Order: sequence, then C-alpha cells, then structure tokens
Amino acid sequence: MSLATWPQPISPQPAGSHNIVAYFSMEIAVTPEMPTYSGGLGVLAGDTLRAAADMGLRLAAVTLAHRKGYFQQHLTDAGVQSETTQPWSPEKVLFGEDPIISITIEDRPVAIRTWRYDMEGVTGHIIPIYFLDTNLEQNDPRDRVLTDSLYGGNGDYRLRQEAVLGMGGARILEALDYQPLVYHMNEGHAALLTIALLKQQIFGEPLESAGPADIEAIRQKCVFTTHTPVPAGHDRFSAEQSQRILGAERTALLERIGAFHEGLLNMTYVALRFSRFVNGVAMQHGKVSREMFPEYSIEAITNGVHAGTWTAPAVQEVFDRHLPHWRQDNLALRYAIDIPESEIAEAHAESKKALLTAVKERTGVELRPDIFTIGFARRAATYKRSTLLFDDPERLVKMARDFGGLQIAYAGKAHPADEPGKAMIRKVIELSHELSSDLLKIVYLENYEWNLGALLTGGVDVWLNTPKRPYEASGTSGMKAALNGVPSLSILDGWWIEGWIEGVTGWAIEDMETESEEANSLYEHLEQVVLPLYYQQPDQWRRIMRSTIALNGSYFNTQRMLEQYVQNSYFPEIAVPRAISVPEPVLAR
Repeated sequence: MSLATWPQPISPQPAGSHNIVAYFSMEIAVTPEMPTYSGGLGVLAGDTLRAAADMGLRLAAVTLAHRKGYFQQHLTDAGVQSETTQPWSPEKVLFGEDPIISITIEDRPVAIRTWRYDMEGVTGHIIPIYFLDTNLEQNDPRDRVLTDSLYGGNGDYRLRQEAVLGMGGARILEALDYQPLVYHMNEGHAALLTIALLKQQIFGEPLESAGPADIEAIRQKCVFTTHTPVPAGHDRFSAEQSQRILGAERTALLERIGAFHEGLLNMTYVALRFSRFVNGVAMQHGKVSREMFPEYSIEAITNGVHAGTWTAPAVQEVFDRHLPHWRQDNLALRYAIDIPESEIAEAHAESKKALLTAVKERTGVELRPDIFTIGFARRAATYKRSTLLFDDPERLVKMARDFGGLQIAYAGKAHPADEPGKAMIRKVIELSHELSSDLLKIVYLENYEWNLGALLTGGVDVWLNTPKRPYEASGTSGMKAALNGVPSLSILDGWWIEGWIEGVTGWAIEDMETESEEANSLYEHLEQVVLPLYYQQPDQWRRIMRSTIALNGSYFNTQRMLEQYVQNSYFPEIAVPRAISVPEPVLAR
C-alpha cells in the first residue's frame, strides 16, 4: 500500500496529564493503512478510542509499534495459506516523542522510545496513542526486534514483548509527565505494568519491601478486561522463563502475590491480583469467567463497535438525513424505527453492490444483487466452525435450487502457527469448488482485514455465526452488520444472547448435543424462515432490517460500552446519567 495514502506526521503537542485513564492494549486498529492489529481485540481497542475521542473522555493509549505488522494472507486455488509481513515505518507517519526510557530484560538494559498518533473525534477532542519501539541502535540485536511482530516468535519473545508493553509503557507515561488515575489493561498482555507501578509506589526500593498497603494502592488504580473464555488462551510462562527474563526480584514478587498457577506464571492472574475491577466482554462471558476464576469478582460489560466507522456510506447518508446527531449520540439510532423501510433497503442495495464489485475484482466471480447472500468472516479458528454450513452439502444445493439461488461469501485468516485453522480454510475452499454452480456460488475472499470486513458486514443479507459454545467471548462482527440493517443467524453465544429477538433482529441456531443437530437447526431456519422471508415477503424482510438497526445498532456500540466503563469501572463513585454530563476529571474541557 502506498505511503501516500497514510496519515501524515502530526505536529507536536504537549503531553502530560494528571487526570486521565491510561488504556493499554497489545494491538490497536488505528487506521486501515496501519497494520498494527490482527483482528477482533485490536479493532475493539481502536473502536474504544474512537468513541472516547467522540465523547471527549480523557484517555491516553499505549501499544507497540509492530513494525512488521501482522501478516498478509495469500491463498492458492486449493486453499493453502501462506503469509508475508506488512512492514511500515512509524517515523514516516507518526510524531516521535523525545523521552527514551530503559527497562531491564534478561539482565540487559532495553531502551524504548515512542511514536504518537492523535486520534480525533467528531467534536475535535484528541486521544493520544503511544506506539512503543525498541528499534534503537543502543539495544542488543535481540531486543531491537521486540516491537516488530504482533503475536510472533516463541514464548521468550512474547514475555519480553509483554515486559516492553507493560513496564515500558508505564515508564513512558511517567516520562511524558502523565499521572493516570486509572490504568486499564485490555487483556493480560499488559499485566506487567503493575510491577512498574509498584516500583514507583515504593520510590525505587527493592520489590521485596512492598507491603500489603503498597500492593493495595496499585490495585486501586488498575482495572482489567479479560477476553478469553478458555484456559489455553491465557498467556502462561515457565518459572525458568520468568527467572531468566524478568529476573529474580520480579519473579519473587509475582510468586508472593499468587500469580503462578499450576507452576506457570499466568498473566491473567497477575492482572486479577492487581485489579480492583475485572470484567468479561458479554453477559455470558462474565459467567464463564467467574467459573474459571471463582475466587474473583468478575463483572460483565458487553463489547460494542464504533458506529461511525462500521456503518456503510449509503446507510450513513440515510442516518444523516433522519438522525443528524447519531454520531455524537449513538442512542439516537433507536429512532431508526421511524425511518422509511424503503430508504434502508435502497441504502443496503448500494452496500451490496459495493461488495459484489469487490468480489468480482478479487476473485473474478460475478455474484448477483438479487440473490440472497450469506456472510461468514472471522478468524479461522476451529471453534468458529466455518464448515458447519456444509454439514449436509446436498441440502445446501437443494436450497439454492428450490429458492432460485444462494450466495455465500467467506473470509478469514488463520494464525500462521494454527495448522487446524489452515486446514479448515482448505476444507471450505475445497467444498466451494465442489458445490459451486449457477445457482449456488461460494467465494472465499483472501486477506480478511478492515476494509474487506466493512464491505462484508455492510453488503451481505444475513450474518452467519456458528461458534462452539461457550467459546465466543463476545464477537463484534455481527454488531457491525446490525448497524447496516443486516440481521444475524447465529449460535446463542457471546453478544448474540443479548441481541437476539427471534424474527425481529435475526434468528438463533438451537444449542444441541451434536454438531449435526445444530447444522440441522441452521438448515431449518434457512429453509423454513429466512429464505422464504427474503424471497417471498420483501416487506417483512425490510421491517427486520430496520428493527435490527433500531434495537441492536443503538445498543451494541462503543459509546454505550464506554459509558458503562466510566460508571462501573473507571469512576464508580461518580454518577453519570449520560456521557455529555460527565464531570472532571473524566471529561475533557
């Protein structure tokens, strides 16, 4: 991608504030052109900061530069995935801050500098985002690459990287004269920031001198959001790695506070031990998390998406005509229930046309705008079950024949080390070759990323989600679809438990004992309800599109989510009826 399309370097502005929330995330999706995210976690972080900028909240964010990006996906005709890096140069597009700090990793000093991006909201308020970078001449060659690869390398690389994010990020903020009131750890990757804060709390004395009051003082500053509903998804490192990389002093403290679990340093336990407020990312995920960590109080704040980012251009024009303040007040989307259904349908037709144009450009396959189109796009992990739709291929073929056509658009990357995920991609593409015909067309779109995701969630007719319960912590792609009037057909997991109103915002695939039974429920919904509605009752279909926006789009957004964080997590002592009335120090003046 040409650098000419990237954001230009930003002129320096004074840093430093004593009344902010510091938001730490391993990945943040800032713009489509900056490859600093892999998927849902990073997009959520970016959407959170976009909403904070719109609302005028006093936040500063910390992440890593990821100079090599995540990866670009390449697929052969047989569905074999390969990867190439996405190198970019922060110094060409971001503003470099002056401080260079140093932390000790594996008995070596590691120098860290930072680059700043200013995210501007609809009211002109700016959220600074700091990208940490270890690519400095004074660093050991092993350390210069620590901020290169997102989720790359082995366990040693990951632990060193998390030390840079957590401890280095806390030190950078201190050097920039920030004194945050709250530190928000978005997943456990940043949990080591608590060690740096504790060191500040005891004025640089040895960590063994930290007492219960010191630890409690740090706990009162920290909040933690966990996103992972399975034990294997939580970062764990051996005691040997902790001793060697973090050092004996830090390891002794982590052992003392109970951060080792089953003999391993568990970053989730570090965050749990040091946080006064912990939340999962949906109601169901809160329940799952409490079962995983029963000794902790874990709340739930359901994720959202940034409405202004994920609403397709044609739909935005409709909202601008009827709900002129919807960007500042997402709750106004509730009043979409009064928008003429024909305008929503016409806007969706424009979005579908944009998607079909992109499909033809990318694959050469020509899809028809009058044919029902299913969208399935997400990380290619086995629990997402992208092949469930093909449990009975002949039944799918018969549906296409009986209703005069069916189109399915797939997309999704597998992590480079996830061989089962790669195998699932190959299986979907193999089936697409076997089953595609004039009436049934199946495409798998290469290199799922921001722009393609927006085209899919805006342009398909229904959003399909088939995770194995209870492994979907939240999911946000269906929320993006809802903003565009696209209903979901989904397993009742993650956010959909809260967003589902049968026949009003979409349909629920029944939770059954076997995958085949769940596939049968999926087929029955398509055969008996969804396809007949679309092809035979267009007025009712348009009504569902409108209610999907009004009921789901107005709620499952990051503005509502952030209001809950402000009231329940960041500043629970302040009563906040609506974001516009947030007092200092929460709201920027």
